[in-house]
Amino acid sequence: MTICVFASSSSRINSEYATAASNLGILLARAKIDVVYGGGGIGLMGKLADAVIEHGGKITGVIPSFMKDEGWDHSSVKDMIITSDMGERKKKMFAMSGAVVALPGGVGTLEELTEAITLKQLSLFDGPIIILNTLGYYNSLLEFLENMINSQFLRLEHKGIWEIVDTPEEVINALGNKNRGNEEWRKIAKI
Repeated sequence: MTICVFASSSSRINSEYATAASNLGILLARAKIDVVYGGGGIGLMGKLADAVIEHGGKITGVIPSFMKDEGWDHSSVKDMIITSDMGERKKKMFAMSGAVVALPGGVGTLEELTEAITLKQLSLFDGPIIILNTLGYYNSLLEFLENMINSQFLRLEHKGIWEIVDTPEEVINALGNKNRGNEEWRKIAKI
C-alpha cells in the first residue's frame, strides 16, 4: 500500500506535533507502507521523512520546481519527483496513493485535505482519508464541517468520507480497517 501524507513545513511548532510525525514515519516503515509526501526537508514533512528513511521505509517526495530551486526539498529523499506547479504536484500525489493522511499543517495542508475530501465526495478518489488530530489541532475544522452539515451545505452521510484519529497508532489501525464502506459518494453529492 502507498499512502499520501500531507503535513506542515513549519519548524516553529510545538514539539509534540513533530514527535507524532516521527512516530507515524516509524510505524509506516515498520508496516511496510510506502509514503508519498510533499518532498520538504523541514517541519512535520521533514520529521516524517527522516523517520521513514531511518527505519528502512520507502518514501517518495513530490515537489514543484520552484520549491526545489529554493532548497526546500529533503536532501536524503532519493526518489524525488519534480513537478511544474502545485496543481501537478497534488494530482501526482493522489494518483500514486491509495489513502490520504493529513497531519497538522497550515493553509497548504488544509487546501490539500479539503481537495481530498472534495475528490472523494465526487467519487474521483476512493481511498481512506484519515485526519491525525494531534493535540486537537483539527477541532475547529471539524466544528466547521459540522456547521456545513447543520446548514445543509454538506450531507450528514459525507461525514463518512473522513476518519479522525488522535495518535499515529490509530492511523495504522484505520489504514487496516477492512470494514470501511465502499460508498458511491457522487450519488449523494447533490443536495
